[in-house]
Amino acid sequence: MLHKNRDSKFIIYQVLYIFVITVLALKGANLDLRRVALEENTVNKSVRDSLIAVLDSLYALGIDFSIKIDPNVVVQNEKMKEQLAALNKKLETLKDYVPPSKEEPKKEIVEEQTLLQSPVSVKQTFIQNTWNTATNTGSVPATIIDPANPNVVIATIAPGQEKKFDLTNQTEIIIKFGTQEDRIKVLPNKPPEVKIERVTTKMNSSDIYVQELQRISVFKVTIIDQRPDQLKVTWMGPISVTGPIKDSNGNLVYNVSLKIASTESAFDNWLDKNGNLREPDGRYKVNFFCTVIDERSKDRVQVGDSFFFTDFSK
Repeated sequence: MLHKNRDSKFIIYQVLYIFVITVLALKGANLDLRRVALEENTVNKSVRDSLIAVLDSLYALGIDFSIKIDPNVVVQNEKMKEQLAALNKKLETLKDYVPPSKEEPKKEIVEEQTLLQSPVSVKQTFIQNTWNTATNTGSVPATIIDPANPNVVIATIAPGQEKKFDLTNQTEIIIKFGTQEDRIKVLPNKPPEVKIERVTTKMNSSDIYVQELQRISVFKVTIIDQRPDQLKVTWMGPISVTGPIKDSNGNLVYNVSLKIASTESAFDNWLDKNGNLREPDGRYKVNFFCTVIDERSKDRVQVGDSFFFTDFSK
């Protein structure tokens, strides 16, 4: 555009110069520019008409000017007339040189797509091999897709709704909303954690009685897991188990007591069968085990502890 403006200015200046030379050559001194355009007797009519056309063109371009001629010049300048002919020829060449102005094509205004915030929090935790929930806080539906199977929709969540869905071994999922998408990592399902605590001091004595251990909780077993509802818990040993109850963190809590014999004669029968369980210090030792299996991830954990006693009762 800058180059084109320069070419246009150059042509205007050339035309002005030609115009001045023409007037000097034809009129001579004592020239008033307005009178050249108005009085027919001054110059030839065809020349006058050409000058008027040039003037009109220049005024249309917003160019205003005045020309003062030395009144002492009274004769035509033959050399200037020759220069005028050469300049006219040059002007014709310039007309071909400068391309006609064209309107610049209007730039198509492309409306930028508004970037939406992910309607499902990228900070939310998703876990493998279990159920998960997601809430759509946006204004458009959100679709959950497995990157390994992009044509299969895991779940579609309407705006403002929460949905529960299952995941298997995905390491990440795709959240699609509108024309955008986000990827969120899926964390491994950790194996269950089992803690056993002794909650009595009865077994610290030198004399430990079965009858007492059967009346109280001897151990507290706590099972910690992100999805305790899909756990299968089994027990093994001469024990009585109550529970589970959930603690403030949602963990499963069991209470474990000893269960060998309800009477002394039954205890004697037990001794006849299990006399080999007597320790060198005179105490009897029996073990119990807790086995926890995650039925979705197939993780399996087994832990245990031991009861000690010396007699059935005091």
